[in-house]
Order: sequence, then C-alpha cells, then structure tokens
Amino acid sequence: MPGRIDENIPFRPLRIAVLTVSDSRDERSDRSGAVLVERLQAAGHLLAARDIVRDEVEQIAARLRAWIEDPAIEVVLTTGGTGVTGRDVTPEALAMVAEKRIPGFGELFRWLSYAKIGTSTIQSRADAGVARGTYIFCLPGSPGACRDAWDDILATQLDIRYRPCNFAEMMPRLREHEPGG
Repeated sequence: MPGRIDENIPFRPLRIAVLTVSDSRDERSDRSGAVLVERLQAAGHLLAARDIVRDEVEQIAARLRAWIEDPAIEVVLTTGGTGVTGRDVTPEALAMVAEKRIPGFGELFRWLSYAKIGTSTIQSRADAGVARGTYIFCLPGSPGACRDAWDDILATQLDIRYRPCNFAEMMPRLREHEPGG
C-alpha cells in the first residue's frame, strides 16, 4: 500500500463512537460493532460511546445529531443499514446531518471490496461525511466489511502520522467555515 507512517509525529488518539444499526442485534450479538471497537482500541484510539439503534431513519439521524454535538466525540463509525433493501436507511440518515459528503470513501471501499466479494460489492452503499467537525463513516453490517474498512482505509486515515495526508490532521480546520471558526 502506498503511503507511510511518519514516526517523527506523535500519535494522537481520536475519540470514536460506534453505532450499530440493526433491527435484530443486541450488544451480545453485535459482532460488527465488536470488530470496530476491538480495531479502534488496538490502534490506540478511545471508545467514546457505543449504541445500537433500529433501522429507522429518524432514530439513526437523532443519534448522529447527538454525537455530532458532543465535543467528546470526534469520529462516528456506523455499521449496518447500508444495503439496498427497504429497511436500509443509514445513508439517508447521513444525508440528513452531513454538511459535506466524502464520496471517495464509499468508492474506495467498494473498489477494495471487489477483490474479495466480486460484483456483490455494488450492493453496498458505504458512505461518509462530516458535520460540525465530526467525521461519520457508514459501513456495511458484516464483520468482514468492518474489518476491511478499518484495516484498509480507516486505520491510516484516522492516524495523524500517516503520510502524505490523512483525515486526522484536517480535524482542526473542519469548522473554519462556521462563525468564529
């Protein structure tokens, strides 16, 4: 993989919340959320919050809004609700709260996923955006997809030491368009 970790830059742990979107999972059966928690903590980041909400666009958007307004949360990772069935509404909830979309995230996720699951990757609507200085990444609900998204994209993009550039280093400038920002 191109890029590198610059060991001369000190690591800065981010405060990350994990939201599982599911009509059937609870904390014990939430393997995808568990994968994300394990990965982010192993990387040195802090779990700021964790929750499970039903596949209801208003419930998802409400949880996202609350976490966006919480200064203790810098990044939100959602898992689930990114497919194409009638109950899959996580991207719609993201659209309700995001100030800016990050289309390259979903594109890169599907490109990487193609090598593992072939054309089935087009069924994923993985997405990302930013709202009031908080990054939001919407991942599919499978543990494998969560591993792939973390290992192949997020681990480096949320590491301030990654070069040539990363999402973490842009965090101080995400709110510069706001009054007083």
